[in-house]
Amino acid sequence: MHHSPFHRPDPRFVPAGEHPLWDVALAAVNRDLAVTLPEQRPLCLMALPPWEDGEPEQVHVALADGQWHGNSLWAGPRTAADALAAVAEAAQDTVTERLWQAWPICSVHDLGMHVRKVSGRPSWWCAGAATPGDPPHIRAAIGELDTLQRPHRPNRKRRKKRAQG
Repeated sequence: MHHSPFHRPDPRFVPAGEHPLWDVALAAVNRDLAVTLPEQRPLCLMALPPWEDGEPEQVHVALADGQWHGNSLWAGPRTAADALAAVAEAAQDTVTERLWQAWPICSVHDLGMHVRKVSGRPSWWCAGAATPGDPPHIRAAIGELDTLQRPHRPNRKRRKKRAQG
C-alpha cells in the first residue's frame, strides 16, 4: 500500500509474542526503568506500517502512551545481545527526548550512561568523573540496575524484629 506524503500511516501497539527477542530485551530495559524512574509506566513496542509495498514495518520503543523518538529497531536481530543493545539504545533515545531528561543516570557520578558491550554483554557505561582516579566504568548489565541501586542495610531485619517484639 502506498501512502501519500500527507497521510502518515497509523502506528499500532505491538502485542507480546510478535517479536520474541525484542520482548525479552524490553523486559530487561523496563526493569531498569522501573528502578530509575518508578513514576514511569513500562515502555512498549510500537509499529509503523511501511510507506511503500515491500518495505518492512518499522518498530520503535515507545513510552506507555505510544510516543517514541529516534530510529526504528532493525528487522531480525541476530542474537539476544544484539536485540538487548538495540532496544536499550532506542529506549534511551525515547526516554531522553520525550521526557527531556538524561536516562539512565549513574548513581555514583550523576551522569547519563550509554550502552556498551562488555564481553558480548550489553551494559550501562558511565564516563566517570573528570577527576583523575575516577575512570569510566560499567555500572551494571542492562536489566540489572536494581541490583546496585538499593542501599545495603544489614541491621534492617534486626531493627524490624525489635520493633515487633
